Amino acid sequence: MGAPRLSACHILQGLCVLLILLEDGPQSTRASACPQKCPPDSSCINGTACRCNPGFQSSSGKTEVSRRDICEDIDECKQPAKVTCGNPADCHNTKGGFYCTCSPGYSLLSGETKFRNASENTCQDVDECTSGQNACHPTAQCHNTVGSYECRCRPGWKPVPGSPNGPNNTVCEQEIPFPTWTLPHGIKSQTLSNFFEKAQELGRDFKPASPRDTIQKFMDRLEELRRPGDLEGLALTERYRVATFLLSNVEEFLRTLATALPAGSFTHHSPSDKELSLMIKEQWNETDTLGQTQARMKLNWTQAAGAGDSGPTVAGIFSSRAMCKLLINASVELEPEKKAELEDKYESSVKGAHSTVLSTVNTVFLSNRDTKKLDPPVIFAFTHQLQTPKSHEELICAFWKGNASGGSWSTTGCRKLGSSENSITCECSHLSSFAILMAHYEVEDPTLTLITKLGLALSLVCLLLCILTFLLVRPIQGSRTTMHLHLCICLFLGSAIFLAGIENQGGQVGLRCRLVAGLLHYCFLAAFCWMSLEGLELYFLVVRVFQGQGLSKPWLYLIGYGVPFLIVAISAGVRPDGYGRKTCCWLKLERGFLWSFVGPVAFIILCNAVIFVITVWKLTQKFSEINPDMKKLKKNRVLTITAIAQLVVLGCTWVFGLFIFDPRNLVLMYAFTILNCLQGFFLFLLHCLLNKKVREEYQKWARMVTGNKYSDFATSTSSSSNNQTRVLRPSESGM
Repeated sequence: MGAPRLSACHILQGLCVLLILLEDGPQSTRASACPQKCPPDSSCINGTACRCNPGFQSSSGKTEVSRRDICEDIDECKQPAKVTCGNPADCHNTKGGFYCTCSPGYSLLSGETKFRNASENTCQDVDECTSGQNACHPTAQCHNTVGSYECRCRPGWKPVPGSPNGPNNTVCEQEIPFPTWTLPHGIKSQTLSNFFEKAQELGRDFKPASPRDTIQKFMDRLEELRRPGDLEGLALTERYRVATFLLSNVEEFLRTLATALPAGSFTHHSPSDKELSLMIKEQWNETDTLGQTQARMKLNWTQAAGAGDSGPTVAGIFSSRAMCKLLINASVELEPEKKAELEDKYESSVKGAHSTVLSTVNTVFLSNRDTKKLDPPVIFAFTHQLQTPKSHEELICAFWKGNASGGSWSTTGCRKLGSSENSITCECSHLSSFAILMAHYEVEDPTLTLITKLGLALSLVCLLLCILTFLLVRPIQGSRTTMHLHLCICLFLGSAIFLAGIENQGGQVGLRCRLVAGLLHYCFLAAFCWMSLEGLELYFLVVRVFQGQGLSKPWLYLIGYGVPFLIVAISAGVRPDGYGRKTCCWLKLERGFLWSFVGPVAFIILCNAVIFVITVWKLTQKFSEINPDMKKLKKNRVLTITAIAQLVVLGCTWVFGLFIFDPRNLVLMYAFTILNCLQGFFLFLLHCLLNKKVREEYQKWARMVTGNKYSDFATSTSSSSNNQTRVLRPSESGM
């Protein structure tokens, strides 16, 4: 019996079952974990469900999806945002995710381009102007803004027609705001009018492409001001106003033109010693030097740029010698500190100062117009003509300070650092028009100086006549005449030495100056000693009445010449350097050395003042005793003349000098100068012209010279009444 035979149908059925088992065998293995198939962008979670991958969500909105569902991408950047990138940043969605980037105009500190969340945000503004990421036209300037930039025209430039100011397609052309040239109020000058008209024309015809040509033409126009014209006929104050206006407008014109020049240096030199030096820079160094033959300047370039000005920085020096003609004899403004320094130096009051310009007038300018206070200051070196300062003169660095009434030179904010043969280095905390001046200080009152010289010259003539009279007129010989003679000799020598050598021209205390000071010390002390002897003699004559009680001649000479010699010898031995000052050949004030003269003089004046009071009192009594019936007016007149005579003889007028503690006290200075410079004249008037015996002797000399026996100067015979009147006259009363 064989096995049952398999039919084809059975075999085919078995293969189908086998295939099904082979297909379902693994599925059956996974049947407990996953379904047969999940939709795209999802993952199986168990045997019956799937779940969308992160970044996706089911279209049905269910968490679990079947194979028929769709997993859609979630837009994390869609508002309301499910994620945040922070500010300034932008969110970018991707399939199944997202990333963050900095907003345009910002970048990450790390240099990366993407990040995931706000905690990683380090976005900061990008400066497109320095990073080269801008597309500004070469004629425009880049200005960075927060997150962006703008293209703007630089100062002095404007957008071309149809080109707005701001976008990156801005194209600029230069705009030059030239100053307005008009005559200052009240000034009438055809020369200036012609120059101003041509300067205005240069501004109207200016072409930005040719600034050098405009500068050349402007310099040529300035040359025309040097030609003879009506400027010379203007008053000094009007000249100063014109100079102030010209310096200001020339500076502004050149500064404006310089902005049109390319970066670099520019120099122009005219035949008449006008020089222009310009330096234009896009980028600054810390310090730089701008120079020419007349002037050099060292400055900090960070100070040269104007506030808010990001364009090229300009520094310039314009030098002109022709401008000196307009500033001739201008005064120098002395600030209180400088004036106090000079008064301490010259030991006298300083009334003011005038100047002589030794250099060109150098106008210094920058892009920065606010240069009233620069820190650090600017250093200059100016060349000047060789000239040696004389007495009361000094080389100074000064600047022109214009005002409504014209202007003056000033040294405020400037100081001299050093000097060479023909150059001076200055330091100034501001900018203006500078020059090197020879300042002439008015140390003394010119009127007072003139009075001193004329008064002493007159006194010298009168003292010489007194000396000849006392030597040659025999009828008046006596002890009083001897004292008069030697007083006049001492005053004559002292006045002559004073006139010839009191001024110390060189400013250095040398042997000549010390010798002059010593001789003056001795001569004037001797004169006061003889005045003291005059007072002593007057005391014996009026108070004690007996003339025989006066001193003998040896004692007179010993006191009159020996005492001052002793004082001077002791003074010179103790302080030989006390003689001579820088300004005059006299005793120094330091350490009280002047008291070697003032002390003895004050003592003599005090004693003579007491004698003067006693004398006047005694004379008043004598006048009453001699003629009680004398009219009061006549008595007062005689007494007054007598008192004045004794004031002069006894040197009491010198008391004004003891109270001149401040040389600026003009009242005391004038009183002291007039009274004492004319002392010789007063002595001649009182002891010679008002003395009858001397007048008679003069008449004899006149007859001898003219050969006329009967001179018009002859006097009539004196009567008894005239004898009484003669007793009352000061000259005849022994006064």
